[in-house]
Amino acid sequence: QVQLVESGGGLVQPGGSLRLSCTVSGTIFGITMAWYRQAPGKQRELVARITTDRSTNYLDSVKGRFTISRDNVKGAVSLQMDSLKPDDTAVYYCNNYPTPWSWGQGTPVTVSS
Repeated sequence: QVQLVESGGGLVQPGGSLRLSCTVSGTIFGITMAWYRQAPGKQRELVARITTDRSTNYLDSVKGRFTISRDNVKGAVSLQMDSLKPDDTAVYYCNNYPTPWSWGQGTPVTVSS
């Protein structure tokens, strides 16, 4: 069973930055990986995804502010988040795309002054 461990979240002021990290217990070779988020009272949504050859796609609202990356050897996925806004407040999860494994605990991000 694949295990996912997310980290790097926290409290940040609007305009600030955070870098989220995710480690995967299994191989991610050949697998498109993604970051998702779930805000309070809302459904989980896809934020960004990255293929094995590092082709990326982003949610329109985060384009130009977030950058997804991966390390296939280490089995790690990261999300650099800049110019954060209060609407980015959510619990962030990594998983594969489009058929997620069991979800990890996620890492909470709160953007507030």
